[in-house]
Amino acid sequence: MNKSIKFINNYLNDNDTVICACSGGPDSMVLINLLIDVRKEKNINIICAHANHSLRKESDEEYIFVNDFCKNNNITFEGTKFSNYNNENIESAARKKRYSFFDELAIKYNAKYLFTAHHGDDLVETILMKITRGSNIDSLIGFDFELKKDNYTILRPLVFYTKSEIIDYAKEKNIEFRVDQTNFDKKYTRNRYRMNILPLLKEEDKNIHLKYLKISNELKENNNFINNYVNKKYEEIVTNNMVNLELLLNEDDFIIKKIVYNYLKNIYKDNIFYIESKHINNILEIIKNNKVNSNIDLPNNITLIKKYDYLTLKDDTNNSDYKIELIDEVKVNDGVIKKVDETKLSNNYVCFLDSKRIKLPLYIRNKKDGDRITLLGLNKSKKIKDIFIDEKVDIEKRDKYPVLVDSEDNILWLPGLKKSNYDEIKTGKYDIILWYEKGEGENE
Repeated sequence: MNKSIKFINNYLNDNDTVICACSGGPDSMVLINLLIDVRKEKNINIICAHANHSLRKESDEEYIFVNDFCKNNNITFEGTKFSNYNNENIESAARKKRYSFFDELAIKYNAKYLFTAHHGDDLVETILMKITRGSNIDSLIGFDFELKKDNYTILRPLVFYTKSEIIDYAKEKNIEFRVDQTNFDKKYTRNRYRMNILPLLKEEDKNIHLKYLKISNELKENNNFINNYVNKKYEEIVTNNMVNLELLLNEDDFIIKKIVYNYLKNIYKDNIFYIESKHINNILEIIKNNKVNSNIDLPNNITLIKKYDYLTLKDDTNNSDYKIELIDEVKVNDGVIKKVDETKLSNNYVCFLDSKRIKLPLYIRNKKDGDRITLLGLNKSKKIKDIFIDEKVDIEKRDKYPVLVDSEDNILWLPGLKKSNYDEIKTGKYDIILWYEKGEGENE
């Protein structure tokens, strides 16, 4: 673990307060022991953050195990227990709860760093998952082993080692740990990559994670260089929220796309996930055509307008109405709704439809006044407004909450909330499977 120790020492100084995310598994127990070793040389204050997600019967025992470890090693223990996931995508919801907890601790203790136990295998899995998901090149960095947040910095010193190397080190040093059996459950996407794909890559090169780390670092360096160039050009090309097309067209198409993306990001902010490559390509077409006046309707009621030599944006986001055809997938407020070939899930995050019972194409739209859905297994309909109240959907999210309908506006599904009587999960007579993934669900 020399690389990890060196990495940690490069950041820490005497009297620093650091938080270590510790589940009790081999990775996090090795990490917290490395911090204890560093503490022998530097006077650092270690806060152990343990999140009990209440998802397994072993969770309570792991809470006690980590707490006892901290008592025996003069470490401040901060544990919290989560429950009630409201039928959400559990991986995504658990991550959000966990990092919200970390944020609170960083403020409470004025901590400079949060250490997490992500390792080399995690990096490979994350990059592969993002490639499969169709993410843009910026996201193929995987995850940063140094990530600056508002009040603290996340550090990941174990990224140089594989899971097996970490376990071997734990056994060599007699570091006790617990094993989470859900890590072997293939219903979770990451586990399928970990168990099916990663071993094949390691057959080709046992140190494949170092190759991915090298690629990740090079992509980050390239990305930083490009972004610095784009930011300088952006200041020249965009003034008073208007894009000067004469100056923009002097740039390469790749740079043009980056500048347009940044321009859109200023108005979309956290909702930039609405923008896909097809939107950028459509914008590029109108930029280059000879029409002096044209416009493009973008997601979330934004209109991009070309007028002579300038681009401007019209923001109608106060109008919450939208209707988007579902071809393969549609990005929505809190995630994505997409077609899948198969799934073992049966909850309200998946929908099974028979194309013979409905009128294609399918659409995702917002709720309308008076909307009603006939729930699966019932013969009477219920107001969607009442379902939102029963399910405690935030008031500010209700007007834009996604509703699946067919071309005759029959309501087929409230993703993540309720199935309609059009759902064929019980009969097995379906040829369309839809999946609602709420949030990114990254392993960070």
